[in-house]
Amino acid sequence: MKNEITSVDDVTRLLATQKYIASKEVSTIVYLALKMKRPVLVEGPAGVGKTELAKSIAHALDKELIQLQCYEGIDESKAIYEWEYAKQLLYTQIMKEKISDVLGTTLDLKESIKKLGDLESAFFSDHFLLPRPLLKAISSEEQSVLLIDEVDKPDPEFEAYLLEVLNSYEITIPEIGTHTAKHIPIVFLTSNNNRDLSDALKRRCLHLYIDYPSQQLEVDIVQSRMAKMDRQLINKLVNAVHEIRKLDIKKKPAISETIDWAESLVTLNLDQIGPTEMKQTLGIISKYKTDMDQIMQNVDKILGEVS
Repeated sequence: MKNEITSVDDVTRLLATQKYIASKEVSTIVYLALKMKRPVLVEGPAGVGKTELAKSIAHALDKELIQLQCYEGIDESKAIYEWEYAKQLLYTQIMKEKISDVLGTTLDLKESIKKLGDLESAFFSDHFLLPRPLLKAISSEEQSVLLIDEVDKPDPEFEAYLLEVLNSYEITIPEIGTHTAKHIPIVFLTSNNNRDLSDALKRRCLHLYIDYPSQQLEVDIVQSRMAKMDRQLINKLVNAVHEIRKLDIKKKPAISETIDWAESLVTLNLDQIGPTEMKQTLGIISKYKTDMDQIMQNVDKILGEVS
């Protein structure tokens, strides 16, 4: 099979087809997660490719990507399921007008109550259920990739919901019953380390820490996205980015911003990086005025390392 994974190298190769250049460590953990059917907790600074890893695996394996974007205050109804109350209300209004047809010629009170009770239970059925990402992944007819993004943003209590699902791959809906996964999803959780995650959640997952890439790996990443760009210019650009990351700035350039910077140089037909080019395109890799000021104050040192 074209996308069959039988080795760590297969993972590296598949990710490369999505222009995701993975280190040996990344490919190894992903391979083990696939074979052991375990979730992967991917931690690291913003912009190093944590979310992109899950997306690349989904695309490479031709599987549906189901994404749960976490945020402060997210609850069970947004992560697992909720009822379509507006739809239920609409049907209720329709049934009020048809109540005599429902009861028919029933005269017995108990029989009438039973008929109305059956009608009530119909309002809490799959027809009125609005599945959210966790239930979607569990209920999927085919294996999917479940991305639980920025799991460190919600309150710690939210982890209890996740842990219950990840332990059994089952979701119980009191009014309906238990949904059990037909196919265990490939699960990625990402964290920017805004807070410590629980030991229980960490034990359930294989752990992967992705830091900013080495200079050589980042050159390869940019080259994969900018195949026609001069390799020497890419080396200079990546060198400059690595020097900028050494500065005490508010936001260090992400890998995606390195790629954007490379694309901007090509778009502007620039074949070198000097102080003028740096100032002209600085908004591509720096988003805070204080950071820009500090970069320009150190531009000679940054470009001195490049030359």
